[in-house]
Amino acid sequence: MAISLHLALSLLLVLLLRVDEGFVSVSAAAAAESVEITYGSVIKLMHEKTKFRLHSHDVPYGSGSGQQSVTGFPNVDDSNSYWVHCKAYHDSSDKQGDAIKSGTIIRLQHMKTRKWLHSHLHASPISGNLEVSGVWVDLSREAVSCFGVDGESDTGDYWRLEIEGSGKTWRQDQRVRLRHVDTGGYLHSHDKKYTRIAGGQQEVCGVREKRPDNIWLAAEGVYLPVNGSK
Repeated sequence: MAISLHLALSLLLVLLLRVDEGFVSVSAAAAAESVEITYGSVIKLMHEKTKFRLHSHDVPYGSGSGQQSVTGFPNVDDSNSYWVHCKAYHDSSDKQGDAIKSGTIIRLQHMKTRKWLHSHLHASPISGNLEVSGVWVDLSREAVSCFGVDGESDTGDYWRLEIEGSGKTWRQDQRVRLRHVDTGGYLHSHDKKYTRIAGGQQEVCGVREKRPDNIWLAAEGVYLPVNGSK
């Protein structure tokens, strides 16, 4: 019997919470081979250089947009680092379970709060504020936040997948970049850490240049099988 996507995601959330309590090991099964990332998969994204996971929580930025903050989180066992991989366009023929090709525009929805990964031209809190208070505003760095819920989304939530190397569809062992469609900024992190709103977590922002700090890897999660596979 078919179930709604909302119910399916709710069931996945229960499963993922149990993962972080140590009852189920999803990552061990996923790591056994290079699996494909498909629409509907719920996974963590690991920043290659620092090994922090892309993370969000119901804590707003204290400056800039005031939207829900996005950070890098150091621990593996945290349920606030799961993201649902969704198609960008409602009229797209892509379905849950379809592989995601390089160059495709996607959206990432935070599993717990249902907010979309979002960017815009507000300065990011750490590196942006330092540049503003120092000499000049550097708009090559944009704030990354979470915004909207299930039925509320705009082009500020659109990210283009860029696979490093010759790969055509996204697999777990591939190095990828996510480039924000509206601003051209790459999803980026570095070892600059918060001391107040998210102590010990590191800043996530957008930068327009390709850098080693733009690279992400698929990590722990629930990987839906590819449509048509046996």
